Formats: sequence, structure tokens, C-alpha cells
Amino acid sequence: MFDVNISKGYVDIPVPEGIDIVSEIEKLKREKNAVILAHYYQSGEIQDIADFVGDSLALAQWAAKTDASILVLCGVHFMGETAKIICPDKKVLIPDLNAGCSLADSCPADAFAEFVKQHPGYKVISYVNTSAAVKAHTDVVVTSSNARQIVESFPADEKIIFGPDKNLGNYINSVTGRDMLLWDGACHVHSQFSLEKIVELKKQYPDALVLAHPECKKDILLIADKVGSTAALLRFATQSDCKCFIVATESGILHEMKKNNPDKEFIPAPPNDSTCACNECNFMRLNTLKKLYNTLKYELPEIIVDKEIARKAIKPIQQMLDISASLGI
Repeated sequence: MFDVNISKGYVDIPVPEGIDIVSEIEKLKREKNAVILAHYYQSGEIQDIADFVGDSLALAQWAAKTDASILVLCGVHFMGETAKIICPDKKVLIPDLNAGCSLADSCPADAFAEFVKQHPGYKVISYVNTSAAVKAHTDVVVTSSNARQIVESFPADEKIIFGPDKNLGNYINSVTGRDMLLWDGACHVHSQFSLEKIVELKKQYPDALVLAHPECKKDILLIADKVGSTAALLRFATQSDCKCFIVATESGILHEMKKNNPDKEFIPAPPNDSTCACNECNFMRLNTLKKLYNTLKYELPEIIVDKEIARKAIKPIQQMLDISASLGI
């Protein structure tokens, strides 16, 4: 449609000076019948302009039901792939193709396929934080919102491979009594939280509750008052009578927490890096309002998934959506 170079992974064209970029994005959305889906880990300004903000499960569910012609996925690459697989007839865009995922990168498709081949007779459960090619070697996909329930939907003696997040897998094993075989992968953001610094924060804020994502290491989960997906942590913070929380997940979630609970205090749990007071995903933050504007204007970069991989990957994704619907998740 447009002869635009995206060799850098995004449309590298200056946005006209002096424009109201938010108003222009809203105008482009109306003209193109487009919707913006944003993950909780995006910057606050992107969350505020999005039509829907949610965790990975919610974004997949929303993509499956929207009648928009264009989906702009403000998140990371695997989320765009998932939306495209669910909605093959829609145009799926992402502001920056460089927005990858350290967890997905820790699980190369060819190595995972070989791992599965070496363990015949196992059901394969893959976390949504994987490439489409990995999902093609999977029986059912899960997110942190539904992983426990989906694992428990299998017989107690079912032999299961779980990948790629070993921290989430260990947590699910601990709460279900399962002994799943785990792929050795992890998220660089959730692996970096400092137990010592969280303990120090607890001394400063003795009444604070610690909220932790299950991708965190075991020592963090053991001191947490609530372990859950981003959506579950947000819901818990909103429903709790507590007025102060230490939050051990990507700090983008604090934007929505503060919007929903202006009378409460949310403190980002610090990583081991002493130079930073919070823990941000550098991939998530590659998406900006300027890139979002150019993505809508030029309808690039577009997410393309190999048709054969998509044909195989839709089955475990649809299985996840069906099981989640049947369980009321």
C-alpha cells in the first residue's frame, strides 16, 4: 500500500511537528476501522490511548472477538503473532518489530521440537510467551492467568512437558502437586528482582503487601502475599483493604493500578541492578506514541506468520481459549 522502508524494524519517518498526536491516532483509528490492543507492560501513554488493555490471555480473547479490520498490537512480537494466528483475515500491526521477548528467545523452535521428540508420550503445554513455531509443537497454550487451571484439567498422572518458563513451571508444580518436565527458560525482567531489596522495602513499609508474578524466582514467590498474573495482581490490589503494595512484576502495571486505586500506594520492586529503582522490559518500551502513529498511518510493520505454522499453532491456542471459556476464566 505504501512504499515505506522498515529496515530498522519500524517506520522511521519523522512525525509532523505541532500535531496533536493523540487526536491524530484517534482519527486514523476511525478512518481505518482499527483498534489498539495494549499489554499492561506498555508505557502509560500507550495504555491510555488503547481500546483495550490487558494481559496476554485477555488480549488473545479480545482479538478473537473484535470486528475491526486492523489490529495494532502494542506489546511484543509473540503477542502480534498470536493475534494474527487467531485472526488470519485481519491485518495485524506492531509499532516495532524489534519488540521481542527474552523468554520466547530462550526457547528456539528447533531445539524445543527435538526436546519434545526425545520425550514421547508427553503432552506439551507451552506458555504463550513463545514463538508461533514453538506453539506449532504444542498441545495446548497457557498464560499465567490460566496455567494452573489448564494443567489441572489434565489427568493427575498425565506426563507433561511445560515450557519455556522454568519459574512458572516450578510454581505450577508446587501448587498442583504435578511433576511436569520443564524447559530451562526464564524472563530477564522477572528473574532480576532482588530478594534483599524487597526485604529492605518491607522494613520501610511494614504494612505493605508483596505482589509477585509467577515468572519470578522461588525466593520472591515465597515472601509474596499474592502470586498471580498481571490481571490477578491488579484485581487483588483493587479489592484489598491494604493501602500499600510492593509490586514484583514489570513496572508498567503500576499505571493501571494507580488509575484504579488513586488512594493507594504502589512501590515497584527493585531489581538486582542498584542503578535502577524499578524493573522495566526494554522490549515492551520500544513501542512509542510516534511509532504507533506511523504504524497506523502507513499500516506497517505488519505481522506475517507462515501459513503452515499458523495452521498448526491455531490448534493449541484455540484449545486454550476453549478451556478458559469452559472454566469461566
